[in-house]
Amino acid sequence: MEKTDKTKKQLCMGILAHVDAGKTTLSEAMLYLSGEIKKAGRVDHRDSFLDNHELERKRGITIFSKQAVFELDNSTVTLLDTPGHADFSAEAERTLQILDCAVLVISGSDGVQAHTETLWRLLKRYDVPVFIFVSKMDLPGAERTKIIADLQAKLSENCIDFSLPEDEISEHLALCSEDAMEKYLETGKLDDSDISALITQRRMFPCFFGSGLRMEGVGELLKFIDKYGTSKANGEQFGARVYKIGRDAKGERLSYIKLTGGTLKPRTLLKYKNQSGEELEEKINQIRLYSGEKFQSADSVSCGQVCAVTGLSGTYPGQGIGAESQGIKPLMQSVLSYRIILPDGAEPAVLLPKFRILQEEDPELNIVWNPKTKDISVELMGKVQTEIFIGLVKQRFDLDIGLDSGHIMYKETIAEKVEGVGHFEPLRHYAEVHLLMEPLPAGSGIQIDSLCDEDSLDRNWQRLIMTHIAEKQHLGVLTGSPITDIKISLASGRAHLKHTEGGDFRQAVYRAVRQGLMGAKMILLEPYYRFSLELPQEQIGRAISDIRAMNGEFSSPEESGDMLRIEGSAPVSAMNGYSETLMAYSHGRGRLSFMPDGYRPCRKQDQVVAEIGYEPENDLENTADSVFCAHGAGFNVKWNEVPEYMHLESCLKEKKTASDEAVRARQQISIDERELEAIMEREFGPIKRPQYQEAKRNEAPVSQPVLETRRDYIIVDGYNLIFAHDELKELAKENLGLARARLMDMLSNYCGFTRAELVLVFDGFRTPGNPGSREEYHNIHIAFTKDGETADAYIERMSYEIGKNYKVRVITSDNLIRLSALRSGVLRTSSKEFIAELQWTAEQIGKVLEKTNLNAHKTRFIDGKR
Repeated sequence: MEKTDKTKKQLCMGILAHVDAGKTTLSEAMLYLSGEIKKAGRVDHRDSFLDNHELERKRGITIFSKQAVFELDNSTVTLLDTPGHADFSAEAERTLQILDCAVLVISGSDGVQAHTETLWRLLKRYDVPVFIFVSKMDLPGAERTKIIADLQAKLSENCIDFSLPEDEISEHLALCSEDAMEKYLETGKLDDSDISALITQRRMFPCFFGSGLRMEGVGELLKFIDKYGTSKANGEQFGARVYKIGRDAKGERLSYIKLTGGTLKPRTLLKYKNQSGEELEEKINQIRLYSGEKFQSADSVSCGQVCAVTGLSGTYPGQGIGAESQGIKPLMQSVLSYRIILPDGAEPAVLLPKFRILQEEDPELNIVWNPKTKDISVELMGKVQTEIFIGLVKQRFDLDIGLDSGHIMYKETIAEKVEGVGHFEPLRHYAEVHLLMEPLPAGSGIQIDSLCDEDSLDRNWQRLIMTHIAEKQHLGVLTGSPITDIKISLASGRAHLKHTEGGDFRQAVYRAVRQGLMGAKMILLEPYYRFSLELPQEQIGRAISDIRAMNGEFSSPEESGDMLRIEGSAPVSAMNGYSETLMAYSHGRGRLSFMPDGYRPCRKQDQVVAEIGYEPENDLENTADSVFCAHGAGFNVKWNEVPEYMHLESCLKEKKTASDEAVRARQQISIDERELEAIMEREFGPIKRPQYQEAKRNEAPVSQPVLETRRDYIIVDGYNLIFAHDELKELAKENLGLARARLMDMLSNYCGFTRAELVLVFDGFRTPGNPGSREEYHNIHIAFTKDGETADAYIERMSYEIGKNYKVRVITSDNLIRLSALRSGVLRTSSKEFIAELQWTAEQIGKVLEKTNLNAHKTRFIDGKR
């Protein structure tokens, strides 16, 4: 492998295809014609340059994505060869996020297959420009015009045959975009930059025809890519994308990355986060440029290059480092789970770390450990991958394992909006979370949002809650399967100033999700396959009958050479094992390929739920219950009783009308008025009542309400309100007494307008020898606490005594006082919110005074005219 010429453009190019389309053969031809290898290998000879793994040569298929570097006139190309078999689609998908462009290989004899269309959707999802190469044109039945029509019908109408005359190509190109059409009409041609832009923007997909084995059309394809291919990586600030984790022959961990910006050298110190969110700072030990099995050590790599680095222990596929953002979650996921059968005498807990290594290299394997049964399970795509997995474990760890028959991986979702509440309050801990969960369209996954304002819950707590929602795979309550297609929004939450820790919100979040699911109408989802079935015409009736029995859907049969093709979708549970059935009744002539096609409602939900027999209330690791505190100890509250104990109001609670309040008040058991008067007289002395007066003449009679509602009592934390009010805060810096007097005037005006009873509390806790005092100021009560008594304690005592049955509101932004008020069952309003209320009241008073003055002026004017 020659050293990279840094004056050339860097192209990271993938090569993708359905199985047996000739992808590996085309890769060998590219490497040979570019001078990278002296002899083109062959799959059937088991000597191909890139399929160098023992399992790949034994099976004759590509299993692991690998890279090779070759030089063209204007470009240094890093070729990433990806698996073509559907069972290894996840491996192919992981490479797409780092590609500048891709070559999609189509078999001239088979045309566009179901897996081809899946790859096409993935290429669109990752916005990868595509060059199409139709291989095996040397075989009988390969018709160029028929293939182009198939490509335009199933992939894009902008698939253009570049073997056509130049004038025809220009006309087709002009139809690909409005800009191209305008320029073509003005100048009669399109230049190279126009063609390159159409390819980069995925407005046009150039098609070439040939044979990789005979090396026909390959040279033309390479020249075209060299001329029109463009690199996406052009940043100056360091950034990198991890696309693969591997290990060399000595077991050293390799992180395969593409630099999307800046440069990288050995001994560079990188800061990044692992999948758990832990901050890591590690040094790059070595940079390797791989081509096939061999590599060269590099002193540095620059933007656009692909390399493997050693020294990083916490990287993972899809990860963004530096200026690069995090990758999107892969679309291709396993739908079958298998229990690993270990050799006799093997200790599962000892072998688990070895399987975790394989999961690290291929995250979609998803190794699952059951601590109760001490079973290890693995999630796989299909039969071929199960065979490869068994062989890989043997080759890597010299371990003979087996797999059971496997079971379907179901998922669960909700049918309607629901609230989930989680409360975690053992002694000296506190957190409460209310989550709003709403159903989403199929395929949406889990979406997370916040509807909570920062006045109610600090931004840092909100971020922590969102992290805890996202960090766990939450399980449903029907079968214990993962949930999906749900939007989870933080509706409200509460923390304690002293006692809340980060782990408290984790517990509250997990319990809130689970509690919501327990009370929701759940839907069980089962996976579907999208299939393509080819078989002789005389057996088409049997196939259609089988598909209908599976409750599958299918299109009208189409001719495919001397065979008929049926495409459609069916449940995985029904289609699993159908390949063997097809081979039997078609005598080996039938072909079946399928790909995961998402999840849909399970046809036999009740039957499946009963068979699995999952008991959600016995799943203590995923409990829906909450923990509350009373008398200095925590106690457990069942999920269905949590609404009776929760401290915050329900986010689904309907707003009450005046009539609702009246009915509630009529049903309220109130304390005796004399008891309330006794409390107020004890605190502030005898209550002064206005003398009854005779009604003024011409005054409209006052209509008496049918029901007397409860009086409003407001308890204000004085100093907290002063220092939350901009004007009073500035005044307090000069003279605290003036600030108190100004606040008393403002509150007196407020009570005069609203008719509320108000107690203003000032903290005298730190004043030595202070006996405390109680006084009246116009229409409000003033309380100065004594030495050793905090405003918190006084407000808590007052709230408890009169708050159980009277409408009491505590005004403060002090979290401790708000929490004590919360436990007394009274309303809480922040100082900021109450200041806005005071301002509104002052505006209303002003409007009344203005109207009164205007009426008085009119009266004097009329009297003067008389």
